[in-house]
Amino acid sequence: MSHRAERPTKICAVCGRPFQWRRKWKDVWDEVRYCSERCRRDRNRQAKNS
Repeated sequence: MSHRAERPTKICAVCGRPFQWRRKWKDVWDEVRYCSERCRRDRNRQAKNS
């Protein structure tokens, strides 16, 4: 996966932005839901505002 265009993408569950596969997620990509640590921390705040 050397080219950026070939990397799989997902949509962040909190901010709604697309994010790409990263090497550190290679073993847990199916479980990744958030684009960043900040979105992971703010996941409960998002649910309360809805």
